Amino acid sequence: MSEISWGLWKLLLGGIWVTVQLTVYSAALAAVVAFAIGLARTHRLWIVRFLSGAYFEIFRGTSALILMFWIFFVLPIGFGWQLVPMWAAVLALGLSYGAYGSEVVRGAVKAVAPAQREAGIALSFSPAQQLRKIILPQAWPGMVPPFNNLLIEMLKGSALVSIMGVGDITFGASLVRNATGQSAPVYTIILVMYFVLAFVLTRGMRVVERHAKAGIGQAPQKREGLRDRMNGGQVDDFARSGATSGGGAVR
Repeated sequence: MSEISWGLWKLLLGGIWVTVQLTVYSAALAAVVAFAIGLARTHRLWIVRFLSGAYFEIFRGTSALILMFWIFFVLPIGFGWQLVPMWAAVLALGLSYGAYGSEVVRGAVKAVAPAQREAGIALSFSPAQQLRKIILPQAWPGMVPPFNNLLIEMLKGSALVSIMGVGDITFGASLVRNATGQSAPVYTIILVMYFVLAFVLTRGMRVVERHAKAGIGQAPQKREGLRDRMNGGQVDDFARSGATSGGGAVR
């Protein structure tokens, strides 16, 4: 490690920022795709379910790396416009991991009890209102842990962009290894870097999970206190009436 100069360290540290950017941008795109495709796969129209299911099968069954190459090298030939490697990588990762996330959304939405939808219908809610006010608030807590795993997988999958020359952690490590000829210390350092980033993301998602589960299935405190007082009063009245009637029977 002593042979790694400050200039080479800057390559590794600069790669952290690029990796974070890749993960954030790809996760934002993947979240949009996951909810759009996942909810479409639960739609009442068969054509919407068919098209969203076709997207899911295609992008789940293709390699993110090959899709990245296709977007960067093949897309310009067919459409005449070129994406920079950074955005080609974001597009490929977002579309691929969004397909996996759509299954999480679909499963969580389907796990909500049908009686909840019937309650929304009884309240004259539109399908959009049922989704926004009843279904998603109950499905969201179940989505967070699988989304956490997908986010970590996306962080590690961002290392694929180094093949395209994007200056992430892995690309910087390859430059440092070529400059110093040391493989063990360089790749040990970036292993620790990826672990620290994954740990920070996991801690953040745990906070999101706690907030998502807060208050689920709990009645408001004021109403609960009022109900307890009413029940308590009814019990007292019943006890008094029982004691009076019992006393009369004894006498």
